[in-house]
Amino acid sequence: MIERRIKQQVTEALDRQSAVALIGPRQVGKTTLAQEIGEDRGALYLDLEDSEDRGKLSDPKLFLEQYENRLVVLDEIHRVPELFQTLRGMIDKGRRRGHRTGRFLLLGSASMDLLRQSGESLAGRIEYVDMQPLDVTEIGAEEGALNRLWIQGGFPDSFLARNEEDSFKLRKNFIRTYLERDVPQFGPRIPAETLERLWTMLAHNQGTLLNASRLASGLSLTAPTVTKYIDLLVDLLLVRRLRPLHANVGKRLMKSPKVYVRDSGLLHALLGIGDYNTLFGHPVVGASWEGFVIENLLSVLPFRTLASYYRTSAGAEVDLVLEFPGLTEKWAIEIKRGLSAKPKKGFYNAVEDLQPDKTFVVYAGDKRYPVAEGVEAISVSEMAQMLLKKSREQ
Repeated sequence: MIERRIKQQVTEALDRQSAVALIGPRQVGKTTLAQEIGEDRGALYLDLEDSEDRGKLSDPKLFLEQYENRLVVLDEIHRVPELFQTLRGMIDKGRRRGHRTGRFLLLGSASMDLLRQSGESLAGRIEYVDMQPLDVTEIGAEEGALNRLWIQGGFPDSFLARNEEDSFKLRKNFIRTYLERDVPQFGPRIPAETLERLWTMLAHNQGTLLNASRLASGLSLTAPTVTKYIDLLVDLLLVRRLRPLHANVGKRLMKSPKVYVRDSGLLHALLGIGDYNTLFGHPVVGASWEGFVIENLLSVLPFRTLASYYRTSAGAEVDLVLEFPGLTEKWAIEIKRGLSAKPKKGFYNAVEDLQPDKTFVVYAGDKRYPVAEGVEAISVSEMAQMLLKKSREQ
C-alpha cells in the first residue's frame, strides 16, 4: 500500500463542509481511499454501479435519512444524477438540526458531469478535491521507482504490477474499458475506434501545439467535431491542454494550447511502448519526459496557481510558467531529458522577456547546481517537493 497524500486533504474538507466531491479518472484509487476514510468514520458505502446498491436509493430520502449521523460514501455518483437535488434538501435540513459537516463523500470518474450536476444543486454545500495518479512525492526513494513511474505511469495497479508486461496489459485493458464502456456514459455516442485513433494521434503529437484541423483531416472529421472529442478526453481527465501565457511583452506569441496525454503510462500504452529500452528508441521519448514532469509538478501546485507555457514566433520558449496566487511570484521552468541541463538560446531569450523571480531546468539527474546566473538545474523529485512545501505554506 502507498499512503496517498490527498487523504488528509479529503478529511480536512469533510471537517468543514457538508459534501465533498472526490474527482479523478477511473482506477486512480478513489474507492480505496474513500473506504479507508469510511472505516475511520464508520461510514455507509454505496457503489452506484452495483444494481443492488442503486436499488436501495429508489426512495433516496427515505433511505438516507436513517444515516443522518453518519458519513455516506456514494461511489460513481454520475450513475444517479437525480440524487443531487435530494442531497441538497437533506444537507439543508441537517444543517438546521446541527449536522453541518461530513455528511456525504461523492466519488466521480469525470469532472464534467459531476461539476455540472453538483454545481446546479449543491452550490455552497460542496468542496471539490481532485485526485490524480501517483506522483514522485508519493512513491518513495526506492531505486528505479522514478523510471518505473515514468514508464508505467501513476495509476496504482499499473505502477505496482509484478512486471512490465503485466503493467502494459493492465493499461491496454484500461484504454479499452474507457473507450467501450466509460466514454458512452459521459458523452455523445462516439465510435470507439474513432476515439482510439484520435487518442493515439494525440499521443504521437505529445507536447505539440493543438491543431484540430490537421487532426480532423486524418480522421475524416470536421475540426469542430475533433475539438468536441478532445473536450471529452479533457473532461475525463485523460488529456491536458496547457494554455499559452498571455503576456504583455510586445512580441508575437503562440495562441494555441499544447496538448498532452496526462498519464505517461497511458501515453506509452497507446504507442505500443512496453519497456524502458523501447521508449528510448522512440521519437516520443523527449515529449514523454516533458509531459511526465509537467503532470508531476502540476499535481502539487499551490491552490489557484496558474500554469502555462511561453513561446514566441521568433523561437523564445519556456516549457512551463507558474504564476502563484495573487501574482506574487513567477517561476520559469525548462524541461530536459538528459543528464546535463543545457537550455538552448530560445530559453534564455524567453527568460529575458518574462523576468521570472526564479528559473529552473528540470532534468533527469539528481544533483542541484547553477546552470547560469539565476538559473538552477534540479531534479523532478526535488522540484516537486519544493512546490509541495510552498503549497502547504499557503
